[in-house]
Amino acid sequence: MPRRLAALPVPALVPLAAVAWLAFRPGGEAGFAAEPAASRLRVATFNVSLYGERQGDLRKRLEGGADPQARRLAAILQQVRPQIVLLNEIDVDPDCLEVFERHYLGRPQALDGQGALGEPLQFAHRLQPASNTGVHAERDLNRDGAVELREGSPAYADDCWGYGRYPGQYGWAVLSQFPIDAARVRTFRTFLWKDMPGALLPDDPETNAPGDWYAADALERFPLSSKNHGDVPIRIGDRTVHLLASHPTPPAFDGAEQRNRRRNHDEIRLWTDYLSGPAASSYLTDDAGVRGGLDEEALFVIAGDLNADPHDGRSTAAIAELLAHPRVGRHAPPRSTGGAVKSARDGGVNARHAGDPACDTLDASERGSGPGNLRVDYVLPAAGLRVVEAGVFWPAPDDPQADLVWGDPFPSSDHRLAWIDLACEGSRLATDGDLVAP
Repeated sequence: MPRRLAALPVPALVPLAAVAWLAFRPGGEAGFAAEPAASRLRVATFNVSLYGERQGDLRKRLEGGADPQARRLAAILQQVRPQIVLLNEIDVDPDCLEVFERHYLGRPQALDGQGALGEPLQFAHRLQPASNTGVHAERDLNRDGAVELREGSPAYADDCWGYGRYPGQYGWAVLSQFPIDAARVRTFRTFLWKDMPGALLPDDPETNAPGDWYAADALERFPLSSKNHGDVPIRIGDRTVHLLASHPTPPAFDGAEQRNRRRNHDEIRLWTDYLSGPAASSYLTDDAGVRGGLDEEALFVIAGDLNADPHDGRSTAAIAELLAHPRVGRHAPPRSTGGAVKSARDGGVNARHAGDPACDTLDASERGSGPGNLRVDYVLPAAGLRVVEAGVFWPAPDDPQADLVWGDPFPSSDHRLAWIDLACEGSRLATDGDLVAP
């Protein structure tokens, strides 16, 4: 029977009025609680896994608005209706982004005769910075004895500053219904890995010298960020929220030198240092030559596929340290029903995981060396911002929306969209300080 997905409210600062709605209570339990008249801002991250084998492939696929994967991705976004969203793994190509917005997000998505799945979703502001993915180093970075300069192969991608079969593969973009302060955007694409104090540079286990996997001339040019790290200020009423966006390399696909695991650690550590005041962040230099981290009074949301689970997989301590940072809010993580169901169905390594499967955002193989399902996609608000609701779009298999995510191969992405709602007082983003009585 054709299935119809119910639409969420239209994108706006949605009045909550004095209704009962899902709120997170201290201790991480979810329940229904009455909330006085207020508004909310929905922020999301979504690894859309939208790319091709060669440069230009994705653009051709998206033309005409009929690509089935892109339609399902758009349907998910139309259901959740974030007002600010970070998209990971979409080609750095303004034409691709424009076509995806206009011909997919901008049109109600109906799949397989099911009828309208969601209302069009529009964003007035966008940012898509350059990426290190697919930018060739012209050096043998993977030390296989060859330098492959022809785009399109894994051998080419392995010798790039960030893994990619062509320039811009696996990039990221920010879409916002609120103004982006473009003049104050900071990116760290060119910051050198070696310039991070105490960097965990990959080590050749066959030598006694530390951190010597890469040749000295490669380290002189080697960027820390596998894609880009961006501080994107967004104006919400009379306040600014800094969206701290990134997509670190996965801590896998390497050897004893741990070149990816160590890079993942330090890419996440960049945000920990960025939030930790001048003593910890003074070494950071952005692409415009400005040094230092985020102002200690600034509001922020860390977003992205960080490729690290605080309990399971090959993650390092960096993600746990970021989650424990005193400037990061202590909120129950977004959850879903489908994540727990999928973990139980898959079994395998999932049965040995320590993390709560309801918080998983990655549907990964549990066979062989596969890590199983993991929590790797994050929306982490600053302490003081009031989180009133959160979730992961992973419906149960009997849910009317299940066809958007369940299936083999993946109908949309192997990642799930994670979102949070932040409280607003009228059109003003609320903080704990606003609750102090005069």
